[in-house]
Amino acid sequence: MSRFLLPAFALLTLGIAACTSKPDEQEQAVAQSEERAEAAAQPAPPTPPAVATACDDSQAQWAVGKKVTDAEVEQARKDSGAQTARTLKPNQPVTMEFNANRLNLDLDEAGAVTAIRCG
Repeated sequence: MSRFLLPAFALLTLGIAACTSKPDEQEQAVAQSEERAEAAAQPAPPTPPAVATACDDSQAQWAVGKKVTDAEVEQARKDSGAQTARTLKPNQPVTMEFNANRLNLDLDEAGAVTAIRCG
């Protein structure tokens, strides 16, 4: 009979031990749950406003076909609302990153503007 009581007692002991956990672990779990609930309840931070200085190349199309001076490049930049402007000669190495606040003036071999675009 003791042969049957020993395994039963062992199972009972393991069952009780599994059901009880340390109070610290329970408190930590509750605290983490409360923190997650608070974080979910907080509103998302506002999105930043759109950049007001974004380039509008349609305002500088007057320069197409002209040999522009530095003063005219600056005027085209101001007209487009761009922060910067650059002239691009044929076969000139340039960076390819897109910059919404930059005006590009493409020039031909003679130095006349063939295209104006933002980027």
